[in-house]
Amino acid sequence: MLMVRVLDRYVTREFIRLFTLFVLAAPLLFILGDLTDNIDRYMDRGLSLRAVGLGYVYQFPLFMLYSFPIASLIATIFTVGNMTRHSEMAAAKAGGVSFYRVLAPLPILGIGLTVVGLALSEIVPPAEQARARIHGEKQRQRSARTDFVYRSRTGYVFAVRFLDVERGRMDGVAIHRQGDEVENPTISIVADEATYDPNTGWTLINGYERELMGPGKEIARRFQNKQTEFHETPEELLAEPKEPEEMRYQELGQFIETMRRSGVEPRTLMVERAQKIAIPVATLIIMLFAAPLANTSARGGPAYGMGVSLGITVMYLMAFRLSAAAGATGALHTDLAAWLPNLVLLFASMVLLARVRT
Repeated sequence: MLMVRVLDRYVTREFIRLFTLFVLAAPLLFILGDLTDNIDRYMDRGLSLRAVGLGYVYQFPLFMLYSFPIASLIATIFTVGNMTRHSEMAAAKAGGVSFYRVLAPLPILGIGLTVVGLALSEIVPPAEQARARIHGEKQRQRSARTDFVYRSRTGYVFAVRFLDVERGRMDGVAIHRQGDEVENPTISIVADEATYDPNTGWTLINGYERELMGPGKEIARRFQNKQTEFHETPEELLAEPKEPEEMRYQELGQFIETMRRSGVEPRTLMVERAQKIAIPVATLIIMLFAAPLANTSARGGPAYGMGVSLGITVMYLMAFRLSAAAGATGALHTDLAAWLPNLVLLFASMVLLARVRT
């Protein structure tokens, strides 16, 4: 029992040490590569060294999130590989401890890192928005919109002459909802203006409302003030586009639904939304794959382990991009496109685990 506890602490300590090292070092490599590619653009924009550096500070969480699967792969291969090469794994087996029990801390650590990755994916969007502003990639958000049509999630269609986001006000508002004219009447509303309150939604001012209940059945009324159930915010009506990295999971889902209501099928965004969960979960799956692989391929020393890690990383990233492209073009379902590399790797890990000599 004491031996098992010692092994648990040893495996946990070695993995965390290596994982921390790589998950902090990899973003620095990403930053160096990005800076090399974009230094000319930063100079053209007149950005100071402080602004460039601060922008990369905000981008660090995104690079860390991308580093999680890679760091877990390298940390697992080196932890298990070192134990195999130094005969620590053989000593544990001689003491009656199986391969699966020796590495039992790794799946637990993988689950914990997956949770951390999911939390980090919610921190990334506001940080990316701040970075884009500092690096001059985002112009000041529009505060007004003129002559547009917007279809709400409840089926109402807004036709608006002018929207003032800062004041929470619309001028020249026409609202329509098509019904079956029996249980759900067709509703048409015209109002001179409307004001927005975060707690109560939009209030229409000085307008006219018609309800068509069926042939020859119509209700018409004028109003000075009419409280509505429309809770679309002025920012939603503005429909200012953002990059997927700048939107949280739920916000990206709402944006996708808005585009669907407008008759667009945003498959690329749907894949990227599914990847917001698939990438953190990949941390756990890669650890399950790397552990038996490192045990059966421990020859060659650290250089061999690094080569195996880089090879798997390159193949995984290529599979990730290819499946994402297939999802964007419609060749694969968007959810399957996001998860296919993980599913293939999970199947391979089950095969390798089944073949390990315990």
